[in-house]
Amino acid sequence: MNRCPITYKQCESLYSREGLKRLSRQLNDLQPIPFTSQELRQEASARASKMSIQGVQPKLSARLQVKEQRFALVDSGGQYILKPQTADYIQVPENEDLTMRLAALVGIDVPLHGLLHGQNGEKTYFIRRFDRVGRKGKIHVEDFAQLSGLNRDTKYRSSMEQVAKLIETFCTFPAVEKVKLLRITLFSFLVGNEDMHLKNFSVIRNQDVISLTPAYDLLNTTIVLPNPVEELALPLDARKNKLKRHDFLDYFAKDRLQLPERVIEKMVTHFANVRTEWEYLVGISFLSNEMKKKYLKILDDRFARIFS
Repeated sequence: MNRCPITYKQCESLYSREGLKRLSRQLNDLQPIPFTSQELRQEASARASKMSIQGVQPKLSARLQVKEQRFALVDSGGQYILKPQTADYIQVPENEDLTMRLAALVGIDVPLHGLLHGQNGEKTYFIRRFDRVGRKGKIHVEDFAQLSGLNRDTKYRSSMEQVAKLIETFCTFPAVEKVKLLRITLFSFLVGNEDMHLKNFSVIRNQDVISLTPAYDLLNTTIVLPNPVEELALPLDARKNKLKRHDFLDYFAKDRLQLPERVIEKMVTHFANVRTEWEYLVGISFLSNEMKKKYLKILDDRFARIFS
């Protein structure tokens, strides 16, 4: 019996029927990606100048070809982003997929995502693009580095207070978006995601409404990096580490974001109640046993600092 890398449910084939139907109602099977991770990284490097997606992780644009029952790499018009295994860090695709699932459990909006089988048993992470509609349609998206007049090289030259200010300046309903900001900030701390820089926050325009995009690039970087020293990519109250409950709930949520007490309490209760489900998902994830132990240790430490 296998475990479906899209649903995490037990299945007899490579993918469960439910997992395939999430991709397309017409999909009855899905061929493994016919590349090794090294070959995918080479493809990503060769196609980089032709594609609109960038970042430290190797990324490829792809379309789902339902009739052929496979993902096909493309230079433009992709519906999905594929991320293969990296050369320098282990199990990043499995880590990102798990972390995005944990995010969904606390009410963070995430696109369809999962893992794909490849050569030699290697897994590739996929995520559906939220800035694409139909075959060629695009939805306007700007990340917070662009909104700040910064770029990829200066994406860490900001703060969580500045992120809040950008929401107040650009979003149509800032009070709603600031609740989302608190949720993803607290989430990132709890799961060891210390890389929420300006390019990992974006706004999207739907008709006349500007709001935060669904979450992306969520990863437990603490268990990936050899010697992590920070807990947030952008400083909160002028600090990036040794953060505690007061920093998130009293200073950031109440004083800076001006969120109502009942909203904060409801969110904190939700996080506390979901921990058992988080631990279960970590346990059935595609991470190695060693990486699972490291992930759970991070959760133990961070939950103690917020909830004890």
